Amino acid sequence: MNSSAIFLAVVKMIETFNLTKNYGKLCAVDSLKLQVDSGEIFGFLGPNGAGKTTTINMLTGLIRPTSGTATLAGYDIQEQSLQAKAIIGLMPDTPQLYEALTGRQFVRMIADLYEVPPLQAENEMGTLLEQLELADAADEQIKGYSYGMQKKILLISVLIHHPQILFLDEPTSGLDPKSARTVREIMQSRCEHGCTVFMTTHILEIAERICDRVGIITKGRLIAEGTLSDLQKQKREMLSQSVDSNEEHVETLEDIFLDLTSDM
Repeated sequence: MNSSAIFLAVVKMIETFNLTKNYGKLCAVDSLKLQVDSGEIFGFLGPNGAGKTTTINMLTGLIRPTSGTATLAGYDIQEQSLQAKAIIGLMPDTPQLYEALTGRQFVRMIADLYEVPPLQAENEMGTLLEQLELADAADEQIKGYSYGMQKKILLISVLIHHPQILFLDEPTSGLDPKSARTVREIMQSRCEHGCTVFMTTHILEIAERICDRVGIITKGRLIAEGTLSDLQKQKREMLSQSVDSNEEHVETLEDIFLDLTSDM
């Protein structure tokens, strides 16, 4: 996992306290207790339907929890929603864009909503369009964009106001390998300057490569959390496995994930 992030100040940017969401008899998220520090890339992993997107929707104020609370940089997402939402950026897995607008118009609209100075917004947008190889299509209507192009213009709109916390739901899905690598580099660069990233991904190699810590959720419950070495230890404890200290045994994040979630 990534260990190069520069922690400018250790601040609890995301904290949840018994965060719970029920849909009738279904408990989508069960008593989630979590802390994520400033400058950290935190990977939130789990099978389909585990509760990952529901958690992000609660943390960003899109849905109300059944019980429990969450704070973002100290702001209660329910009681201080305006302050909390002002410092975050959300990239959902499925882009929902104004397709009649051009890519450039859409990003300008989002920049205006966050009161980003026009010159700053234009400079930032120009840099990101070049990085994500979207400059040539910036003045075309979004309705003509491919899925990958839509994801890239959405990411640019999320980054344009330099949020303190980024919530990214499957940020590299639908992207070609080069674009996916660029997105990872952008995330790491932002975190080196104090941004916090909370991301989901089904590509466990990406999580292992760039995340400082990960949490594994299944059936709404957080079953493991920490660095790769932390997870290796937790897996042995949970599954009552003993590894011969004289035997070279290297477990990947994928090994751990599949073992912990296979029977749940």
